[in-house]
Amino acid sequence: MANHGKVKVGIIGSQFEADIHAASFQIMPEEAEVVAVCSPTPGHPEALAKRYGIPRVFHDYREMLQDREIEMVTVAAPNSLHAEMTNAIARSGKHIVCEKPLCMTLEDADQMIEVCRANGVLLMYAEELFFTPKYVKAKEMADQGAFGKVYLVKQSEKHFGPHASWFWDVDRSGGGVFMDMGCHGIAFCQWFYNRSAVKTVFCQMGTYVHQDKTRGEDNSICILEFENGAVGLVEDSWARRGGMDDCIEIYGEGGVTYADLHMGNALPTFSEYGYGYAVEKAPTTAGWTWPVFGELWNYGFPQEMRHFARCVRGKEEPQATGEDGRRVMEVMYAGYASASAGTKIKLPFTPPAGVKKPIDLWLKLKS
Repeated sequence: MANHGKVKVGIIGSQFEADIHAASFQIMPEEAEVVAVCSPTPGHPEALAKRYGIPRVFHDYREMLQDREIEMVTVAAPNSLHAEMTNAIARSGKHIVCEKPLCMTLEDADQMIEVCRANGVLLMYAEELFFTPKYVKAKEMADQGAFGKVYLVKQSEKHFGPHASWFWDVDRSGGGVFMDMGCHGIAFCQWFYNRSAVKTVFCQMGTYVHQDKTRGEDNSICILEFENGAVGLVEDSWARRGGMDDCIEIYGEGGVTYADLHMGNALPTFSEYGYGYAVEKAPTTAGWTWPVFGELWNYGFPQEMRHFARCVRGKEEPQATGEDGRRVMEVMYAGYASASAGTKIKLPFTPPAGVKKPIDLWLKLKS
C-alpha cells in the first residue's frame, strides 16, 4: 500500500450510513477517495457506486479485502457483524473505521483491539459528535474557561425510529435506542470531560410506541456520574414524532451554552404540497418543516472522515479509537443492568456469564 497521496477507501455497506460515508469523502476529497463498495444485497452496492462514481463493486467483503489498493475500510454494517469484519480487515493489513456502537460484547471489543494492535493497523471509532462544529465550539469555550467549572453536560437525540429493519431486531443490533443512540451521548460526555472515568450509571428505559416492531427500548434516560465530580445526562428516543432532534446543554458555575444541531441551520418552511427532503428522519414535508442545509457538515461527518484519512497518513492522532468504543460499551452494559435493577450501577462493570448482548440484562426484567 502507498504511504502518500489520497488514502484509498473501501466501504462495507450500501444503505443509509454507507451513503453518508461516501458523500462525506466527496465533500472533503483532498485526503481520501472511495475506490470500492461492498454489500451482499444485489443492486444496492451498484446503486451506491453509480451515485458517487465509485469504480469497484463487491458482494463479499472478503473479496474486497484482497484489493491491494485499498488502505482503509469503513464498516457500516449491522452491529452483529462489526467484530467479525473488523478482525478480517485487520488481518488483511488495512486500517478500520468502525461505526458505532463498536460491537455487541466486551469480549468482542477486547479481541478487536488486540487483533488490530497485533496487525499494526488503526482501529478508529466513528463518533461524529467529536467533530460536530457546534459541539466542538462548545468544548473549545469550556476548555478556555468560559463556563467556569462545568458540572452538567446534557446530550439528547430523538426521532421516530431508524431506517433499516435490522435495528429493530435486538439479536442483530444488541439493543434498542440506548444501544443505537445512547452510545453517542455517552461518548460525547466522556469526550467533553476529557475522558474522566464514569463512576456510576443510572438508566430508565421502556418500549412505549413500537411494541409491534421490537423487543428493544424506544426511549431511554441515562445519568452518568464522573470521577471529576460532574454529571452527564443522556436522553434518547425512537418515539419522538416530527423528525430529528439533536441538542446539547452545557452548565457551569460561571456560564451556560445551548446548541441545537438543526435549528441554527434550518429554513422555517410551510408547504401545502410537500417537497423532496427536509432533514434526516423527517417523515413528511407537508405543513411546517425545517429543511436543513449543509446537513452532513453540520453533523461533522466529512470532518470525521478527513481526520481518519489523515491518521492513516500519520498526519494526526486518532481522536476516537477502539478503546473509546469499548468504554462506551461498558457503560451501555451497566445502563441496561441499571434499568433492570432500578438502581445505580458502579463501574468498572463486568456482565454476568452468559450475557450475549447488552439488552439481555434488561430483557430478563420483562420476561
